[in-house]
Amino acid sequence: MLKLFKNLGKKEWSYVGIAILFIISQVWLDLKMPDYMSEITILVQTEGSAMKDILINGGYMLLCAFGSLLAAIIVGYLAANVAAVFSKNTRKKIFEKVGNLAIQDVKLFSTSSLITRTTNDITQVEMLIAMGLQLLIKAPITAIWAITKILNKSWQWSMITGIAVIILLTTIGILMIIVLPRFKIVQKLTDKINGVTRENLTGIRVVRAFNAEKYQEEKFEEVNNRLTNQQLFNQKKFAILSPIMYLVMYGVTLAIYSIGAFLIKDATLANKLTLFGDMIVFSSYAMQVIMSFLMLAMIFMMLPRAQVSAKRINEVMETPLNIEDGTIEENQTEQIGTVEFKNVSFKYPDAEEYLLKNISFKANKGETIAFIGSTGSGKSTLINLVPRFYDVTDGEVLVDGINVKDYKKEFLRNKIGYVPQKAVMFHGTINENISYGENGKSKITENEIKEAIKIAQAKEFVEKMENGYESHIAQGGTNISGGQKQRLAIARAIARDPEIYIFDDSFSALDYKTDFVLRHELKKHTKTATTLIVAQRIGTIINADKIIVLEKGECVGIGTHKELLKNCEVYQEIAYSQVTKEELENA
Repeated sequence: MLKLFKNLGKKEWSYVGIAILFIISQVWLDLKMPDYMSEITILVQTEGSAMKDILINGGYMLLCAFGSLLAAIIVGYLAANVAAVFSKNTRKKIFEKVGNLAIQDVKLFSTSSLITRTTNDITQVEMLIAMGLQLLIKAPITAIWAITKILNKSWQWSMITGIAVIILLTTIGILMIIVLPRFKIVQKLTDKINGVTRENLTGIRVVRAFNAEKYQEEKFEEVNNRLTNQQLFNQKKFAILSPIMYLVMYGVTLAIYSIGAFLIKDATLANKLTLFGDMIVFSSYAMQVIMSFLMLAMIFMMLPRAQVSAKRINEVMETPLNIEDGTIEENQTEQIGTVEFKNVSFKYPDAEEYLLKNISFKANKGETIAFIGSTGSGKSTLINLVPRFYDVTDGEVLVDGINVKDYKKEFLRNKIGYVPQKAVMFHGTINENISYGENGKSKITENEIKEAIKIAQAKEFVEKMENGYESHIAQGGTNISGGQKQRLAIARAIARDPEIYIFDDSFSALDYKTDFVLRHELKKHTKTATTLIVAQRIGTIINADKIIVLEKGECVGIGTHKELLKNCEVYQEIAYSQVTKEELENA
């Protein structure tokens, strides 16, 4: 947990220092009140005492109480400020860290777990800081200070207080041993309940289509019950602490007064009043000691869960970046828009077999290179090596003649217009979705957005929407169709005007007519750019300058459509399964 405190700045540490000073002042004021109480007790019992002296001591007690209250308010404000800034900084760092992780690293944590770590886990540590700064510092100072004031009063009273402290510490220690491992289970179950909820919401159409609501409810109920039962177990164990605390507290008071009664009874007349005053003071200080441990107990109730949360946060923060940033951030060669694979092989870090094996080809400026193959042949993985979503295991991927590993990631990706296999829409307007991101050039203008939408064959449906280009798009694009999402995703890539276009099976949701017209318009617009297309339809790639056929991660054919129909058996099988022989020969 201490590692996380580096997320506090100098200002926050100065607040911590000021808070400590106010806490010490508060403790001094709290411990000063029993002294005035003792004075009042003696004055009341002494004949001839003036009311004025009693009122003066009472006034000092009130001043101490008011000063303690004021100090507590200031400490509370400072602690809340420090905790809030910690939460803000840590949440920001986790968000940035996740954004910089490679896709394979993100998969180490589930999406629901990352959400929990960014929200719930940080909140647990934030609460500990807010409470701990007030109680964790105050409690030991109060306990030690109070003990020094009562040590010379009576060994019997001191022994009773010592036994009480030992009972409290033993109880807290046993509870920590029992409950701490179970807080790890609680956080994992929180991840799981987030995962089930998220899965249900994202797949709501399928759930309803298959009448699987009851099945989903049972899944949720199972996880929810496990989480609830685990929480109840933890809370029941911690519930034991409160009655023990109060039992010890009132038992100490009873024991102090019982022992005091015997001591006063056996004392001489001259010492009776002094012993009575000492008993009152000792009782007050003993309560301060017990209350200090009561405050510590509250922290110890929060500490186990916060420790587990801190560990989970650090797991994300300490995950090494497997894709390191390069240094090149400007064009250094005359080649523009070229993509070359040199003997590229790739396998996932935890896999034994290579997914791609010895792939080599070159795409020159203005060329369209298409990739086709059966499901699982490695098409999407191959093109994802260009923007460095993954890094090659062996070989090189060159863009403009330079290894992609040598580029700054931001500069490399500004060269690319990427359309993923599953079109992604963000919460906002159509204009905001099309002009999304930073492209390393001037801001995308309204005219460029409209032109991109026109080329992507989205103009008709966009202008029919209620607010046109300012129409609202829901998160994930749930308020538009799959084909509309795909066309807007294509328009987003076109608006960037990149050197290299990457289409990862990005035309699959389009009808054949729209697909044909869109590709025709796209070809005119991208004639000076390099285009990489992954597709399942022969019709989508039939006019590509070069088609690369993949089978089980290996390149089994490279050439034009007509060349591959003659000499590539795998391509022939794919082509004839979609289009008749006569249609292909006349294409």
